[in-house]
Amino acid sequence: MLPHPNASLKKQVYDRISYLGTASKADLLNDFALTSSSMTRLLDEMSSQGLIIASGLGTSKGGRKPILFQCNPAYRYLFGLEISRIHSSLGLYDMHFNLLSMTRWTMDDSMTPPLLADHVADCARALLAEHGISPGSVLGMGIGAVGPLNSERGIILEPEHFPAASWTNVPICEMLKERLDLPVKLDNGANCALIGEHRALKSSNYQHILYVHAGTTIRFAMISGGHIVRGASGAEGALGQMIIQTNGPRLHGKGNYGALEAFVSVPALEERVRTQLKIGRSSVLAEISPERVTFASLTEALGHGDKLVTEQFTESSAYLGIGLANLINTLHPECVVLGGPLIRAHQLVFDTSVEVARKNTYPSPENSPFFTQGQLKEEAVATGAAIMLLNDWYVE
Repeated sequence: MLPHPNASLKKQVYDRISYLGTASKADLLNDFALTSSSMTRLLDEMSSQGLIIASGLGTSKGGRKPILFQCNPAYRYLFGLEISRIHSSLGLYDMHFNLLSMTRWTMDDSMTPPLLADHVADCARALLAEHGISPGSVLGMGIGAVGPLNSERGIILEPEHFPAASWTNVPICEMLKERLDLPVKLDNGANCALIGEHRALKSSNYQHILYVHAGTTIRFAMISGGHIVRGASGAEGALGQMIIQTNGPRLHGKGNYGALEAFVSVPALEERVRTQLKIGRSSVLAEISPERVTFASLTEALGHGDKLVTEQFTESSAYLGIGLANLINTLHPECVVLGGPLIRAHQLVFDTSVEVARKNTYPSPENSPFFTQGQLKEEAVATGAAIMLLNDWYVE
């Protein structure tokens, strides 16, 4: 990934060193139109600021071994926050994006926006105290949240399916900035997850990656040419409205008929299993009221090999594969990362959806992407949010 052309020169060099992990002056001169003496002065200045540190010597190509530089992991620290419908999490990271600590909590019907903001602030202070880090050493907090959003204004607009009330037009960045006195930046969770996974997969040098999150809704993000592809709106969940069966059902009487979310999402899966239980299907879940069936109980039953639940997960996974094939045939990614609660529920989900996607992808050598559940998994959104914040950090 080459530096962003609009960033300051120092920030571009910093970002390049950060991406490479370690870099010599010669490595950097390959990427920047600077003289050797100008690069030396810049690296000396960055070293004196504590932005970068020497990390050893590289391999000699004739003459002295070159000094290798890396970003100083302890120069500052970053928070990454995921706000989702089922669980949310807060991570504390150093400048190498090493996770120092993470806390995770359930988003129940009591978790209103003010309560969440208070909880995040309390958790952030506790994490800093745990590691002996002063608040002044923190660059800020990145947030990856369920959309739709107004990222520029830092507002969560009108997300659906939150257990608690009042999640409409929430100025989440302002709320957290007031409580923590830190810069706060917002983007949608799918973008953040992809930013995190893209960095984790950097050794593969993928430039075109598709990320699909299957959970309460179906969300996706795309990197092309090494950069996030952004549309005119923050409606990351629009993928769930892809029509895969013209005479199909609607989810809870909303959206398109036969939309992907009516077959694949967590609410759709819960609803189908409840219906099957009501008509008398045999299952370990038959001992409880159908209305008390939740995604947690479904994943537990799936782990025990329950026939009904396995059948329904398999069906959802197959429909997800159809949706993936449609995306792959349109976008032609090199790599497809699958994440979210539905994917993490059981290996069956990943394997079935990938198998169906491959069978329905237009055959060509260039249209056979690598499928993965990613490296970061549950940490992807929070980690990507921290990376997003650092990407926009201005180095003086």
